[in-house]
Amino acid sequence: MTTHGGFEPVFCTIVPPHVLDKLAQAEDSSLAGPARRTLQRDAFERTQRRLTTVIGASAVAAVADGKPRRTVHDARHGTDLPGHKVRGEGDKPGKDATVNRAYAGLGATFELFLQAYRRDSIDGNGLPLNATVHYDRDYNNAFWNGEQMVFGDGDGEIFLDFTIPIDVIGHELAHGVTQYTANLTYFGQPGALNESLSDVFGALIKQYTLGQTAAEADWLIGAGLLAPRVTGTALRSMKEPGTAYDDDVLGKDPQPATMDDFVRTGRDNGGVHINSGIPNHAFYLAATALGGHAWERAGQVWYDVLTGGELKQQAMFVDFATLTVKAARERFGDGEELDAVSKAWEQVGVRTL
Repeated sequence: MTTHGGFEPVFCTIVPPHVLDKLAQAEDSSLAGPARRTLQRDAFERTQRRLTTVIGASAVAAVADGKPRRTVHDARHGTDLPGHKVRGEGDKPGKDATVNRAYAGLGATFELFLQAYRRDSIDGNGLPLNATVHYDRDYNNAFWNGEQMVFGDGDGEIFLDFTIPIDVIGHELAHGVTQYTANLTYFGQPGALNESLSDVFGALIKQYTLGQTAAEADWLIGAGLLAPRVTGTALRSMKEPGTAYDDDVLGKDPQPATMDDFVRTGRDNGGVHINSGIPNHAFYLAATALGGHAWERAGQVWYDVLTGGELKQQAMFVDFATLTVKAARERFGDGEELDAVSKAWEQVGVRTL
């Protein structure tokens, strides 16, 4: 597969490792057991991802004609991918709600990128969109493995079915867009930008599907994913990073909103799921300052930077912020868009050059 600047072996999950680490330490075995098995399965899939990078992925036939090509498979609680085909493009909905949600989420992601940004699938060239549901037993995650989407059913105690939030589907597929464009290194600030871009487009896919303005949106990532016993609303909040959950078992949401609270850690690939809160909040501030539909102006600026060819694999927050200011000026001139983007980065403590 072709990527900008070479290929980076990335295995991306929606639930951060630090959340699963916390769960794995729970005294209740019904909580700790699934978390430990999920961590083990994630480690295996991460290794498989690296092997695929070495030996090469299978070639995929793509046709750039502006039409989605979706296939949903059922792993039947096993781990062999892709599993048994249960729904193809154009097939009518079946009785399995999980299959139907996965199919719809793939379509919503395709639609947003095509209609808002004229991008034909995640590679821009009509790449088929494949997904596997009912992966493993009590699997507490969803991931993009560089070739397809995979969804667990959750353990029912902490996490519910991972196809429920459409932004989770959009988030993971957006990792594919990054893979085929800027290919940001998955560590430290570049990795946090990688995660943030997936949150941004995941949120935009949800808002586009619901027809919401920036003011109407909840700006939560993974709302509806947490089981009733969990004290929290989602995995992350772009509006108020650090407030998505505060639970006896999960712990407290560690995301910072500004550089004043930037977290330095060697875990989670240098805190990619944690420090992503900073660029997430910058996007929220820019989008809500501009108002209207966030995918039209703020989203367009972020998309221009991601796909413009100037964003380096090792880009830091300051590099990305500087490019958004440049992109806002080039697309919209010296108007409110430029002002909103510049002020957003200033508010989160990221300077622009």
